[in-house]
Order: sequence, then C-alpha cells, then structure tokens
Amino acid sequence: MNTNSHERILIIRNDKLGDFMLAWPAFALIKNACPESTVIALVPEYTRPMAELCPWIDEVICDIQRKNPFFDGIKLASMIRSQTIDVSISLFSEFRTAFALWLARVPVRIAPATKIAQILHNVRISQRRSESLKPEYEYNLDLAQQFINLNGDKTDRTTQPPYLKINDTDTQQRKSIYLSEHGLGQDTKLIIIHPGTGGSAINLSLEQYTNLASDIATGKKCHFIITAGPAEHQIATKLDNMMHGLDRAIQLSQDGLVEFTKFITIADLFISGSTGPLHIAGATNTPTLAFYPYKKSATSLRWQTLNTSDARLSYSGDESGMQSIDISRAANDAIGFLDR
Repeated sequence: MNTNSHERILIIRNDKLGDFMLAWPAFALIKNACPESTVIALVPEYTRPMAELCPWIDEVICDIQRKNPFFDGIKLASMIRSQTIDVSISLFSEFRTAFALWLARVPVRIAPATKIAQILHNVRISQRRSESLKPEYEYNLDLAQQFINLNGDKTDRTTQPPYLKINDTDTQQRKSIYLSEHGLGQDTKLIIIHPGTGGSAINLSLEQYTNLASDIATGKKCHFIITAGPAEHQIATKLDNMMHGLDRAIQLSQDGLVEFTKFITIADLFISGSTGPLHIAGATNTPTLAFYPYKKSATSLRWQTLNTSDARLSYSGDESGMQSIDISRAANDAIGFLDR
C-alpha cells in the first residue's frame, strides 16, 4: 500500500484536551516527514484553539456532537468526504469515527488494532495501550511512524521540547506585569496550583494542596496562583480560603485557552493532577509537579508530560489512594527543583 508526499492527511485526536496535547509530537513527525502534505486535525470544538496554535497542523475540522454513533457517523462521513482525505490516522479510535472513515472511503485508514472499530481500518498496529508500557505520546508516534513507513520515507523523532513555543518577550512582559500588580519582588517564585480536574482525573484533596503549598512556602519565597477554568471557580475559592496566611491569588481563565496557555508560561512551577492544563504546561516546557492515581491506565509513565526530563516531577498514589502520597517529600523536592 503506497502513499505519496502531497496528500491530505487527517489525524484524529478528538477526545480530551490533555490527550490532544500529547499528540503534538505525532503532528510534528508527520509534518516534518511530509512538509508538502496538508495535515488536518479532527478535534472537538473546545480544543480547536489549541489545534489552531499547533505549527504542524494546516487545517482543523471540528467534530460533531455525539448523540448516536450510527447517525453521527453518517454526518461525519459526509464532512470527511468533502475534505478529499487521502490518509487517516486515528490516534484515538472509536467505532463512530471508524465507521465515518469507512463510509467516506478514505483510501488508507491507520489505527490501533483495538476494539471492534479496528475491522473498519485497513492498516492496523498492535499497541496494547492498556498495559501502559510507555508514554501516550509514544503510542501516538508509533501510529505516525506507520504512515511514514508506508510512504517509504526516512525520518527520526528529532523534534524536541518545547512543542508549544510562546514568545519569550511576551512571557517576560506578562510576568513583570503580574509581579508589579501584586506587589511582588522580581526574585519571587510564581507557583501555579490548578486544583480542578475537568472531571477526568483523580486529584489531590484540597487539604493536600494546602499542606503542599505551606511546606513549599517554608523553604522558598513564593507566590501561589490558583488557576481555574470557567467551571472551576468554586473549587479555586475553596482552596484559596484554606490557604490563609500564604501569599496567593486566584486567576480565572476567562479569555480562552490560548490566553491561559500564555499565562501558564510565567510560572516557575505548575502543580496539578493529570489534567489538560498540566499537559499544556508540559508542551510549553514549563516545569511541572504532577500527581497521578494508582491505576494501570493512568500511570505517571503513560501520561508523562511533554517537557524535558529535568523540567518534571511526578508522584503516584498506591492502592489506598491519593492520600498515600508523601506531601512533605514532594514539597522538599519542589524546593530543590526551584533552586536549580
């Protein structure tokens, strides 16, 4: 099965924000290997701003609402057919999209060999993602590499962090403005805590976040920024009330994901569970401190952030839950991290 270098390539990652951010290395690999091809991303509406920010994506298609897999598949097939797609790469595979690609008669349909959806794809690779033997972004890269192999192209995975580059001057200006507005010295460490989960991740308790912040503050001159998305104001306010005595402020994300992304880059450390904002921070190579549950499908390896190894710390709970995480140790490590 041969392909050529001038194709329209549809890459599907239409699940959650964090999953989409971990697809950026795959987008980079495809575009770098086939610069003359048109790379199209199929994403949900709420991740569209990030897709439009990605330098390796040429066009963006927003997925339709999921009400009925059969009828949604028919509508999606019509949308895909109108785009004259030559190759599809399903980084996230489900029956609805597989059915749509098959109906649209996309010639080359690459996907993981998993679930019943695999029968509707004609190029399948065994991955066994449920075993969580490597990071999610590497599973995505494997699917992208399969397409490159079909092309007979030679390429390597040379793109390095940061995958999402924010102008350094813009970041420094934002940081200076923030420090000035809050009466903070230039040597103050800015630490973002994002306690929300978006409903998709097991997180620390607010008490654990409070203890973590208190321990860090005993060893470092710092200011905590509690960030919150549109539906997370309540949890941010609760954490703010618990962190009395600490230098802190709430930052609500009201101007969209792109502005929130730019704001994240002012942080000396970003702390959260395995959420979309954590993976945005990782993509910008902002230092991260992440907390993961004891769950095979949610390990720190599987959902490793995209920043360099020297810019990330991670901790996992055990069978008893997130309360098993040693918060004092995490705080000490964070202080050492900030000293580097």
